[in-house]
Amino acid sequence: MKTIIAAGLLAVTALVAAPAFAQAPAGSTTTTTTTTTTASAKLSVDTTPISDIIKNPAGKAVLEANLPQISQYYDQIGGMTLKQVQPMSQGAITDDMIKKIQADFDKLNAG
Repeated sequence: MKTIIAAGLLAVTALVAAPAFAQAPAGSTTTTTTTTTTASAKLSVDTTPISDIIKNPAGKAVLEANLPQISQYYDQIGGMTLKQVQPMSQGAITDDMIKKIQADFDKLNAG
């Protein structure tokens, strides 16, 4: 009985996994769309993860000019925005700092 159940589970697993291994017919073309972060992406303290900001040399310079100590935390906070990090900074990142950084980002975004 256990063998029948195990065989059934394997069959279902194979059917579910089959589309993942499917290939396009020979001669056909496929298009893959990917989203990448480029140096020209709009920077924001509200929506841009810190890991994306530091990929932009000018954005990284803004961060490090306004928050010199931030570079030691990149690996811990990279997936978060500055607005998400602010409450956890124990007052180290103030509202005025956030406004200044966003103003600097706005200058970069403008041109």
